[in-house]
Amino acid sequence: MSAWIAVALVCATTLLVGALGLRLSRTTSDFYVASRMVGPGWNASAIGGEYISGASFLGVAGLIFATGSDMLWYSIGYTAGYLVLLMLVAAPLRRSGAYTLPDFAEIRLRSAGVRRTTAVLVVGIGWLYLLPQFLGAGLALRTATGAPGWVGTAIAVLVVVANVTAGGMRSVTFVQAFQYWLKLTAIAVPVVFLLLAWHADGSPNPSALAGAEWSAPLSGGEHPVYRTYSLLLALLFGTMGLPHVLVRLYTNPDGRAARRTVLAVIALLGAFYLFPPVYGALGRIYAGDLLHSPDAMMLLLPGRLLGEPWGELATALLTAGAFAAFLSTSSGLTISVAGVLSQDLLRGRFRASVSGFRVGAGLAVLVPATLSLLGVRTGLADTVTLAFALAASTFCPLLVLGIWWRGLTRTGALAGLVTGGTLASAAVLLTVSGAVESGWPSALLGQPAAWTVPTAFLVMVVVSLVSARTAGVSTIMVRLHAPESLELDRGDIDLR
Repeated sequence: MSAWIAVALVCATTLLVGALGLRLSRTTSDFYVASRMVGPGWNASAIGGEYISGASFLGVAGLIFATGSDMLWYSIGYTAGYLVLLMLVAAPLRRSGAYTLPDFAEIRLRSAGVRRTTAVLVVGIGWLYLLPQFLGAGLALRTATGAPGWVGTAIAVLVVVANVTAGGMRSVTFVQAFQYWLKLTAIAVPVVFLLLAWHADGSPNPSALAGAEWSAPLSGGEHPVYRTYSLLLALLFGTMGLPHVLVRLYTNPDGRAARRTVLAVIALLGAFYLFPPVYGALGRIYAGDLLHSPDAMMLLLPGRLLGEPWGELATALLTAGAFAAFLSTSSGLTISVAGVLSQDLLRGRFRASVSGFRVGAGLAVLVPATLSLLGVRTGLADTVTLAFALAASTFCPLLVLGIWWRGLTRTGALAGLVTGGTLASAAVLLTVSGAVESGWPSALLGQPAAWTVPTAFLVMVVVSLVSARTAGVSTIMVRLHAPESLELDRGDIDLR
């Protein structure tokens, strides 16, 4: 019963906080970019709220629990990706005046074809990332209450669509900022009591109990060195290509505020990721029989250590945090996909309007929600990692070369996007389908970033060198790199 109350409170609070944003949402610009008036503190909390997904809240602890201490690379990679984003992308991207990644592609390359290709990739990555959020919502509610999995999925879909369509980006900003601090509280408070119970039990060592296997290499499978470095490459360079992360940078007033936002995000994520390893280690000691369901371990662990009623209360708090993780990440993804759908794929009166944004939000959740309700099952962290690999193989080369190399051409960008997107998508589909289960093919397809990212970079560079140069590059480069103190026309899109 307490878990049901926790989920109800999270959903109700989400809608109430979103209603506050609805009262302030007056223009189309409010719906798309919160009128570019979100300060670094609010924006950092909102990014932390949407970035800490179900894969972070439940999946990282589950991976450490099931596979071993080498899974700490996930926490490190999820956080360190923002350092790369800070150094290479944050300020120039905001200075571009774009709202979405397709906007940036067209501003930089003056190509409708590159814009359409980028739009399709944004939607694909968004759907791939949304699927584990809806699956996780069903898993969390089923584990905590015994309800059918579709119930949690349906609740998450309804709350996300209601919140996003009501107030757009301004509404979601308030919600996600609130949900970051809720998630931090939900994961941190139970740890205190779990560690007290562990200490009272004599502080048993998880490695001593589990044996050497618990410190086995990444994934506990073949070719661990390759898997580790490919994973880190996906996480470090995939972060800059996640559409729901980049769309938040457009809400900052200027490039300086975007840099300060990313710096604050690193601190907020660093604080959060201190806690999943603790759950993973304690789970190995007290919940070893749950290895068949690692994503559910974190919700069941308090009942093993604390007993009633404290175990039930801790589980309810963790359920609230997990559900908040699914809602906040799903909201950010829906915002980013809805913006691209309404600007690039919808026509007529729905194009780049509030009504089009709302239609796009419904379409954004339709495919992943349908797949999750039809019973598609996949590991939370594994699926999210594949989304990172796809983003790293497409948008990372586009952004890095587009911002820092004036020689990138529209033909080179299109060739690299198609190559990286095709290779990474094929790897994702073959991995999720289970077509390859062992050997080098399994390692290469399961962690494809180590070969798909360099290939995409190489194709963009080589094709750009042999193709016609894009006109007006010097003007765009000045806009991207000139300091804010210069009074330049940044080309901000008028969405009023």
